[in-house]
Amino acid sequence: MSNTPIIKFKDTILSGQYDFDLIALEIFNFQYKNNTIYKNYIDSLDIPTQNINSIKEIPFLPIEFFKTHQIKSTTFLTEKVYKSSGTGLTGRSMHHMIDNHFYLSLARSTFEHFYSPLEEYIVAAVLPSYQEQGDSSLIAMTDYFIQASNNQLSGYYLESLDDINKLLLKAKESRKKILFIGVTYALLNMAQKGLVIGNKHIVMETGGMKGRGKELIREELHAILKQGLGVEHIHSEYGMTELTSQAYSKGEGIFNLPSSMRILARDINDPFNYVSEGKTGGANIIDLGNFSTCSFIETKDMVRLKSDGFEILGRFDNSDLRGCNLLLV
Repeated sequence: MSNTPIIKFKDTILSGQYDFDLIALEIFNFQYKNNTIYKNYIDSLDIPTQNINSIKEIPFLPIEFFKTHQIKSTTFLTEKVYKSSGTGLTGRSMHHMIDNHFYLSLARSTFEHFYSPLEEYIVAAVLPSYQEQGDSSLIAMTDYFIQASNNQLSGYYLESLDDINKLLLKAKESRKKILFIGVTYALLNMAQKGLVIGNKHIVMETGGMKGRGKELIREELHAILKQGLGVEHIHSEYGMTELTSQAYSKGEGIFNLPSSMRILARDINDPFNYVSEGKTGGANIIDLGNFSTCSFIETKDMVRLKSDGFEILGRFDNSDLRGCNLLLV
């Protein structure tokens, strides 16, 4: 099959000029016809796809399929495969990218939409466990952010007080703001060592304790980080291997969605129905950036939708503990 629809979706999403519901339905019809795994799953549910006229009627593929199957819409040549950390008990998820530059470009435009151009920052990454993985989408995004910052001080840092304090002094001299992107346990180590970063800079946690200490609820974690690092807010990035897009929180645990994402909160007891705003449900994520794989994913995340975004409340019992900004309650 021609890649014309793929190219159209890519260009439209990068432009940011589209009606979300209309393009979501168009992508759904495309993926139902061209994604064998997704089609077989929908057919097994005996759902008449010709009657689907709303995004709430679209069936969502359970996220576990990314561990057991190659999820592709059309038989495109994979440019890059991103893999999950493999900390769970059921194997690693794999996300086949048709265009890695699209992933990086969308990640950059999303960050800059919520914040400001990356050239205004020194990007300091504190991601020790992820650096060992050459197939992490988070590392790929961070590498791209470091490059886009065009600052020689940008790079990867360990939880060293000396190195971070030297960075803070150089940032003060250059009058640059630092964007600290850190995995949870590394930021906690920094806070416990008495490193004071200060409110001028951004501390952004990407989640992930991965058995390295007591699991904390978000409020407790952020209180420790704020006090230890001397900052007023802890920012957060929400993403995962199976997604192309990211959401961001500037504090208080409230995440804002980019234009390429939508979250529906499914009823825990009836997965084909949805709960209203303010109630707890399972996260069904529409990610238009997944146009070449599957844009409709049923996750194991527990969320509460709010008028100004969404909160992550944890994960379903017995699901894998993963490092995509998910803390158990």
